[in-house]
Amino acid sequence: MSRLTASHTARRLSAITFLALAASVALAAPASAHVEVETKDASALAENVTLDFNAETESDKAGITKLEVILPEGIAPADVTFKEGPTDWKLEATDRGYTVGGPKVAIGEDAAYAVTVRQLPDAKSLAFKTLQTYSDGRIDRWIELEEPAAGEHGSPAPVLELKPAAPGAKPASPTPAAEPSTAEPSSPAASEPTDKQSSAEATTAGKEDDGSSPVLITALAVVVLALIGGGLWWFRRRGVANTA
Repeated sequence: MSRLTASHTARRLSAITFLALAASVALAAPASAHVEVETKDASALAENVTLDFNAETESDKAGITKLEVILPEGIAPADVTFKEGPTDWKLEATDRGYTVGGPKVAIGEDAAYAVTVRQLPDAKSLAFKTLQTYSDGRIDRWIELEEPAAGEHGSPAPVLELKPAAPGAKPASPTPAAEPSTAEPSSPAASEPTDKQSSAEATTAGKEDDGSSPVLITALAVVVLALIGGGLWWFRRRGVANTA
């Protein structure tokens, strides 16, 4: 092979290698952005487990402001407490999981936070579907459970693989439900018996005063006796007058 041919071949190989590398980077870039979850010792029925989440950004125009997590079966919203996260971020429970959010993180930076779970369920893996919101209103939905097709990065949900439960591990008792506030006003249904009771008492009192009062009975008796006594006196007076 001549020196010119070898040089031409080397340039072609370099160009092909560069294009292949560029293509692989282009395909890998979208797939690298997602939400991850991990813990030091992920085993079924483990208690007081700290889960570390990292939501990678896909925007170069806005910062992440909120992450909504749909909890897997076996973990209740009340079982999750906030441990740490971006400055001034807070956790709020929802009917299907929780949200963590606050002031937007710097543009181009990921949002990392940690929560503590009272107890992991007895399962092989747990999927934490996540909705990732940016300051410009954009929402990335990391909720897919199936593997993406070849050549597609998809939007996979963060999944935590669990080891088998330790010997003797048992499910903990359910988290007590929050007690209702005593400051809440009583409902109409609750006040209805009181109203009826007051009405019944008023009716009963009316019946007691309607001709059955001891004072009234005594007064009537005095009047009747006075009338009888007056009648007898009148008849006697009349009888004496006739005799005279």
